[in-house]
Amino acid sequence: MEQAGCRSDQFWEKGIKRSILTKAGLSVTELSGVEPNPRIESVRKGVALCHTHKIDMVLAVGGGSTIDCAKVIAAGACYDGDAWDLVLDGRKIKAALPIYSVLTLAATGSEMDSFAVISDLSKHEKWGTGAQALKPRMSILNPEYTFSVSQKQTSAGTADIMSHTLENYFTPVRSAYVQARMCEALLKTLIHYGPVALEHPDDYEARANLMWVSSLAINGLVSSGADVTWCVHPMEHELSAFYDITHGEGLAILTPFWMDFALREETAWKFAEYGRNVFGLTGDVDMAIGREAIAATRAFFRQMKLPATLHEVGIDGTHFDMMAQKAADGCKGSFVPLSAEDIKSIFTAAL
Repeated sequence: MEQAGCRSDQFWEKGIKRSILTKAGLSVTELSGVEPNPRIESVRKGVALCHTHKIDMVLAVGGGSTIDCAKVIAAGACYDGDAWDLVLDGRKIKAALPIYSVLTLAATGSEMDSFAVISDLSKHEKWGTGAQALKPRMSILNPEYTFSVSQKQTSAGTADIMSHTLENYFTPVRSAYVQARMCEALLKTLIHYGPVALEHPDDYEARANLMWVSSLAINGLVSSGADVTWCVHPMEHELSAFYDITHGEGLAILTPFWMDFALREETAWKFAEYGRNVFGLTGDVDMAIGREAIAATRAFFRQMKLPATLHEVGIDGTHFDMMAQKAADGCKGSFVPLSAEDIKSIFTAAL
């Protein structure tokens, strides 16, 4: 390959040297400064670079935002229309340039899945898209590349991974025994190693285990055979689309309030399973164990120094009606049915 397109956040400060690529005979065109909650504007810039420089592969060096942006750039380079079309409808993604990644933040699992999330903040829209062509051909996961991740992003990344796992775990498929046990193992790993990484950022064992869980939570392993529509993520996407907050922090705020809403007699069995198998809670009354499990979830997020309310991240109720309606459209088929009114009540409780 004679051309390599590179997406990075502080690309050359992550231990990746341009000389490695040039010695391999590769010509590099760099697109730096990809935003958190990556923007469609950056995607369009990348697509234009691909056309101008005849790029034939895309290398993403960074976290999920960088990788997601690279994925849609790679697809947009093989599409005749505007890349936003591909965000709105993943079925239009028929091909993509080969995608490679070097992960520097354990959070989204983008290094091992076929999905991407892109924002158009001018429209207050943040949407996920997906296609097999978006799955990276190869990803390099070196825990040492995450030693310099800040406390804020370590906490938010852990919350993001936990949310991915919980979204898969809370499924109505009772027979998905193996998938549930795998989810519980991932959750216990996060609860054990998240605080370690927070206090000791250069702890290789903690960073390595978080990196493993990041990939395993969303690569299809724990959801296969136990499919369920995610609901907390569509709700958080509205927070990010309107207020551009850190995704993992939004998930940490909303998850316990969604749990409060979702816990009822017909779902108590699942919350009790969660409490007993993940937090080691004991007792015979499922509803009581479920409430304790929600309290334990809140306590873990506090331990990780994550915000607990929407006010803490600068969000009020101004746009709740519009946000709730848009989120409801993406929540159909979730573990507990959610109407726009239900979602607004969860947003309001989280204030």
